[in-house]
Parts: sequence; C-alpha cells; structure tokens
Amino acid sequence: MDAYWSFYLPVAGHSLNIFMLLGFGGAVGFLSGLTGVGGGFLMTPILIMAGIPPTIAAASDSNQIVAATTSGSYTHYRLGNVDVKMGSILLIGGVLGGTVGVQIIKFLRSFGEADFFIKATYVVMLSLVGTYMLIESVRSRKNAREGADNTAADRPPTRFRQLMSALPWQVHFAKSNVTLSPVLPLCVGGFVGMLAAIMGLGGGFIMVPLMCYVLEMPMHVVVGTNLFQEVFVCAGVTVMQSASNHTVDIILAILLLLGSSIGAQLGARASHRLKPDNLKTLLACIVLAVMVKILLGLILTPHYMLDFKGGE
Repeated sequence: MDAYWSFYLPVAGHSLNIFMLLGFGGAVGFLSGLTGVGGGFLMTPILIMAGIPPTIAAASDSNQIVAATTSGSYTHYRLGNVDVKMGSILLIGGVLGGTVGVQIIKFLRSFGEADFFIKATYVVMLSLVGTYMLIESVRSRKNAREGADNTAADRPPTRFRQLMSALPWQVHFAKSNVTLSPVLPLCVGGFVGMLAAIMGLGGGFIMVPLMCYVLEMPMHVVVGTNLFQEVFVCAGVTVMQSASNHTVDIILAILLLLGSSIGAQLGARASHRLKPDNLKTLLACIVLAVMVKILLGLILTPHYMLDFKGGE
C-alpha cells in the first residue's frame, strides 16, 4: 500500500512516501515561522537519513527554506511583525559581509586545517549565545513574576547604548520602535553575512539574538524581519545551486515546499500568540541544539557518520 503513495525523485534516484515528505516540510516550516530561523540545520540531516544524497539534500532544502521564509514573512507582515526598512539594511550588510567572508575563507583554507578551527569557533559562539539567551529569558520571566519592570526603555542606559546613540545619522525605525544609526544594523548584517560565508551555515542563529540584544528590537518583530531578509538570501543560493551544480531535485523541492508553506504560516500565527520570553527560551534551546550537532560532527569520525546516515 505504501508504494501507491511513494514518489520517485529523479535527481536523488530514490523513492519516498509523499506524506512523509509533506510532514518533513510542514514540521520544519512551522519551526521557521515560529522562531524566524531557517530550518536547513534540521531538514538536511533528516533528508540524508532518509536516503537522499547529501549534495541533493542540501540544494533541494534551499527551496524549502525559500518557501518557508516567504510564507512565514508574508504572514508576519500581515500581523505587523516585519520592519522592511530594518530588514533591507540588514540584507545589504549581509551581502557585503558574505562577499568579504568568501575571500576570508579562501585565505584561511590556504593554511590547511582551517575548517576544524572555524567550526570549533562556531561551537563556542553558539554555546555562548544560546546560554546567554536562556539565562536572560529565565531571568526576565522571574522578574515578570515578581512584578519588576523589565522593559528596555525603563532600564538605565548602558555604556553600549550611550555609545550607539552617539553614532551619526540617527533614524527612527517605527515598526521596531527603536532609534539608532543605520550604521549599526549594517554592521550587524555584515558580521552575520561574513560568519555565514565562513562557517558554511545559515546566519539566523546569530542574527536573531543580535537583532534582539544589540538592535533591541521586539522579539516578534525580530522573527518576522529576519524571515523577510532570509527570503532574498536563500533565493539567491537556490538559483546558484540550480544553475551551477544542477543538484536541485524539483519533485523533492515541490513536496517540501508545499509542506513548509503551510507549516510556516501556522508557525507565524503561533509565534504571534507566544510571549517574547517564551520565544527567546525556545530559540535558545534550538541554538544550543545546533551547537551540539556541530560539536558531534567535529568529534565523530566521517565513517561513523556515513554508516549512521545510511542506516547500515
């Protein structure tokens, strides 16, 4: 009976159940719409374990991320959670930073064992970010229960905030309800774009915490705005993968796209109903989970990983 619902994936050279693929797309799309972080870190390993070759899994998953981010950002936009002006500046910075990052990684790899050092650095960075977010969200919930005022506007200005307010060209971003220099989000976008290019991983796990704690944007606007700028980044990656490497399985991509489009809309609506501190806690757990995944990839041998993925 299962054969009736199996689709042959021509580029991947493998048959998989249609409902399983729709479920994969829906679950990862829901997570993307809920937290504002693309689900490639989760979808690609799942597809590999299901028997899809790694290069095809990664390239086809980019299509799913485009669908999830587009669907999720549209829903967040309708809910008023997208700061287009802020997202555009972050996107410009990301493109510039990514261009610089490509040159940096070429330079680092000329020294030999740069990949291990880069990933180890990413593990340290994610562990620090995830731990800080988790502690801060728990502390924020505790203050809320005790009736303490926890809004950023009422806190005494830190030295960092005083320094940022001294930057030129101060602009008010109405949707985010923050006033700052465009130089700051441009630098944030550039830093994350550079990291994404160097690490070979999506920058959402760093971008979302920076938008929350450095740019001091509201958590719901952070989620929607990050999805907005990820639409263009992932679309560019998909086009380049398809044109240059021909590794996109269109049947696999369409099925994942359908599931993720629906899941992302549901996730965006669920995000709108969650309290910001709960969203921060969830994102912190995801960041720490990604850190563990990368750490295991550094510790475990490739042969073990290949055997595990192949199910042999």
